[in-house]
Amino acid sequence: MRRSAALIAAGRWLAARYGLPLVLSELGASAGLNLIWDAYALEIAKPDGGQGGRRRFGPEAAPARLTPDWRGTDPAATTPRIRARAGVDLNPLDPVADRLRVLSYIWADQADRLARTRAGLDHLAAHPVPIARADAADWLEGCLATPQPGACHLVFHTVAWQYFPPAVQARCTAALARAGAVATPEAPLAQFGMEADGQTPGAGLRLTLWPGGESFDMRRADFHGRWVDWTPPG
Repeated sequence: MRRSAALIAAGRWLAARYGLPLVLSELGASAGLNLIWDAYALEIAKPDGGQGGRRRFGPEAAPARLTPDWRGTDPAATTPRIRARAGVDLNPLDPVADRLRVLSYIWADQADRLARTRAGLDHLAAHPVPIARADAADWLEGCLATPQPGACHLVFHTVAWQYFPPAVQARCTAALARAGAVATPEAPLAQFGMEADGQTPGAGLRLTLWPGGESFDMRRADFHGRWVDWTPPG
């Protein structure tokens, strides 16, 4: 769930760049806690006590607050508008039926993390999101076959891609390239990944945009979202 801090920054960057609503598609969505990143409030302060104090991004009535150590650039001020959202997982977890299982993944002494997760599950129970039980490549190929006129289609994954078999990775990459080839400035396509990349510390943050297929290094984040170094291109 704390990985949503990087997703909030990416979503705001895309909203500021395009001025379009977003359509969200998550690969490896599990229970969907990161698929509702726009519902959370991100509160940041520079770890070195730098200028600006604590800043808040997100709804006032957010079910949970994310408070990572923040390095680099502040997220954009633009609030994303979400037109639709959906995800896929080989074994999705239901926020109601599998609630105890999800909570059992958290150490019992991590009270703040438990509280955030409970709040996120409560929000999902009241506002369910569709998560398909399917192979990521099969689902993504079908998902990208449906045009999203007047919106930016954001496909994202956080510490999930590395677990896909090479054949699934290749099919997902090919599906994105095919959809990107017909993307337009009025209906752009974006892929955002927070994934292990063989470097340290933490995970790399990479964003690819179509039309054009240009890829941007957005810097790094802790695998569990405890810190984010958000440094997008100027």
